[in-house]
Amino acid sequence: MASKIHPYLTEPDLVVLRSLFEDTTKDIRTSYKAQDRVPGPEAIDAIADEFSDLPHHDDIAIQQLKGLNNPEDPNFRPTVFVTWDDKDIPQVLNRYVVRPYARLAARIVRHPTDVVFLTHILLYLFVNLPSAVWLFYSFTYVHGVAHAAFTFWCAGSFTLMLHNHIHNNGILSRSWFWLDFAFPYIAEPLMGHTWDSYYYHHVKHHHVESNGPDDLSSTIRYQRDDIFHFLHYVGRFLLFVWIELPLYFARRNKMRLAIRVFLSELVSFAFMYLMTKINPRAATFVLIIPFTLLRMGLMVGNWGQHALVDEIEPDSDFRSSITLVDVPSNRFCFNDGYHTAHHLNPRRHWREQPVHFLQSKEAYRQGRALVFYNIDYLMMTVKLLQKDYMYLASCLVPMGDQIGMTQEEIAAMLRTKTRKFTEEDIQKKFSGNTAATSKRPFSAFSTAAQSLRDLTERISGVIYVGPRRVNAEISSRKTD
Repeated sequence: MASKIHPYLTEPDLVVLRSLFEDTTKDIRTSYKAQDRVPGPEAIDAIADEFSDLPHHDDIAIQQLKGLNNPEDPNFRPTVFVTWDDKDIPQVLNRYVVRPYARLAARIVRHPTDVVFLTHILLYLFVNLPSAVWLFYSFTYVHGVAHAAFTFWCAGSFTLMLHNHIHNNGILSRSWFWLDFAFPYIAEPLMGHTWDSYYYHHVKHHHVESNGPDDLSSTIRYQRDDIFHFLHYVGRFLLFVWIELPLYFARRNKMRLAIRVFLSELVSFAFMYLMTKINPRAATFVLIIPFTLLRMGLMVGNWGQHALVDEIEPDSDFRSSITLVDVPSNRFCFNDGYHTAHHLNPRRHWREQPVHFLQSKEAYRQGRALVFYNIDYLMMTVKLLQKDYMYLASCLVPMGDQIGMTQEEIAAMLRTKTRKFTEEDIQKKFSGNTAATSKRPFSAFSTAAQSLRDLTERISGVIYVGPRRVNAEISSRKTD
């Protein structure tokens, strides 16, 4: 494995990668002795904070990371910007502008590390919002394209800031509750979100189902290196989640949630329609393009996060999600690359994710977790759809039993993680899930959607190759 480290990684990511590479160099595959009884990965993770029998280099790394997060430590560094670190800013500017701002902002945000959240709130309210208003007042295509491009560039950072907001009921201090409550409702439609839908889908749905059979964004029923399955996945979410999510809550007898999310989507779409009537060109660049790109981006990202699912234990958080040590996910999106850690504890503070990872390294080894570097979720999805498993293997950071495997062996192992689960597989491996007793892979509304696709195919003459068509094709081949 080539251990080239990207120089633009955050300092915590550099610490994590060096620790992992040292494990590989020293062939450290476990902290347990041969005669020890090794508990399961979840049990190890539960006591990770108390685990003391760590290699010396891990102890040093963990103390270094804790120092960066502790306001009482002389090495404490708040995050002020995503683009620049403290060392990148000219000393004079840092001394007289950035650090005074950071001290003031630390009293406004909930955690002293999170100055960057106030930076981004100010960015969206004083750049994106006035730009949007001016487009409705005096539209030009140059401004419209520039505005949409800026919004798309910021969409990842905004969404992951919102991600922290919805998991922890806010990101600002109590005295700034009014701003903490108001800014999402102002910024969400401008950044491509419908009001509150991210909270309902991600917190109340995805983290409950965790990529299982009833998860509307689950990947398990798809061949996850197939472009047509991927298009079906993205298209279904883009066109039908607005009704499928309320129906999901209704089936769970959570009628209040069903009504809330339906009304939230309805009001959001009504707002977009109203703004389109006022100024269709401005609404297209301010609202519709960001909405479309964001929803597509959410599914591209979720595919990358949950495409590699273990064929033996697909319901394990260690084996149904991945960890990325990369620039886009962790520098610009607040450690979103530590996705396994996030599923283990959705409310863990984003700056604590690298600390937890090193503390729980043994759990990741025993859980046969997959850790990659120098690749983000977008490129993960692209390389999977290209079936470029050798490239993915070159990005894997081996842990535990993976150490010593050749690149070809790793590629072959990764290929097994993208296979589509049949309904029989789901019944066996997700026995505790309500969907495991059903042979219908999608909701009733999706059946109507399939009928619509069939009609479109008959009109256009274009054959859609989705999961159901693939099943039918395989069955017909068997009978032949």
